[in-house]
Amino acid sequence: MQRLASAGAADMPHNKRLMPVLALETSCDETAVAVYDGERGLLSHALHSQVRLHAQYGGVVPELASRDHVRRVNALVRQALDHAGLKPSQLTGVAYTAGPGLIGALMVGASVAAGLALAQGLPLIAVHHMEGHLLAPMLEPERPAFPFLALLVSGGHTLLVSVEGIGEYRVLGESLDDAVGEAFDKTAKMLGLPYPGGPHLARIAESGRPGRFKFPRPMTDRPGLDFSFSGLKTAVANAIPAGADDQDRADLARGFEDAVTETLAIKCERALEQTGYRALVVAGGVGANQRLRARLATLAAKRGVGLFFPRPEFCTDNAAMIAYAGWARLAGAGPADARPEYGRLFTTPRWPLEDLRPPGYNRQ
Repeated sequence: MQRLASAGAADMPHNKRLMPVLALETSCDETAVAVYDGERGLLSHALHSQVRLHAQYGGVVPELASRDHVRRVNALVRQALDHAGLKPSQLTGVAYTAGPGLIGALMVGASVAAGLALAQGLPLIAVHHMEGHLLAPMLEPERPAFPFLALLVSGGHTLLVSVEGIGEYRVLGESLDDAVGEAFDKTAKMLGLPYPGGPHLARIAESGRPGRFKFPRPMTDRPGLDFSFSGLKTAVANAIPAGADDQDRADLARGFEDAVTETLAIKCERALEQTGYRALVVAGGVGANQRLRARLATLAAKRGVGLFFPRPEFCTDNAAMIAYAGWARLAGAGPADARPEYGRLFTTPRWPLEDLRPPGYNRQ
């Protein structure tokens, strides 16, 4: 039976558990603030989505995203603190998403976090956005024990990661071109679906007829754990019949979704065989896809491994996962050379997951 980490504060000294940490997430098109405490768990989570703002443009407009973060963030900080029943002086640290992401959007959250930390004399904790996703299942009552395999699938990333402990990550495979979420959105656009396309594609796929359109399972006919989804998009584009009706689009969506989920499952099974791990975590926005969840549940049952998902609202970008990661860092989790330089403000649009030290960090 899969061993589960104890609720809230596994392997943390007791005197470090009661530490409320406020976190801000502004890496793209959600403004989010949360408070996490090692003893009491998630105390609050406030989020504003910019989907309506960007829908008319068919995608995220970075300048508009940054401006909307500026408009929303302070009210969300107040809301999160009020809901947690805390004053700023009762916090023990402030965490924020430092990267990767849209640089202007990141700077909004970083600046607010730095101002709050400076005003209260608190540690300022830079968090890697992808690490937040990897640790999102730790917000749930049942948690995977280390080490585990993680499939991180979002609009910007597709990664298979060996998670050996907090701060100890090894990328086993990644997309060589489009991330799986990006492939969902671009395919949805080809089918004339509104933004954001991925959820709409999944919705119409429910009425699609399986097998009418059989698309390739990219890079599954060769060894390795890397992914490629650009050719799959091209295959869908070439298969769209002239004058396609609603049933045609539903059948195309079903064929595409089946190809993606089967490809991800094949790669996950290979990675489980390679690592011998007994737990699989699925995180990121595409992790909310129900067909993917069902396919991976079948795989997990077949192999006798534990399967862990964050709840749907913690699959997409959120501050709760950043708050947990910030709290873990403040409590001393992870290798010492991978811990952030508290108090140092930085943001970066690109940041390799395997190197959690900030760019320019003194490695000596």
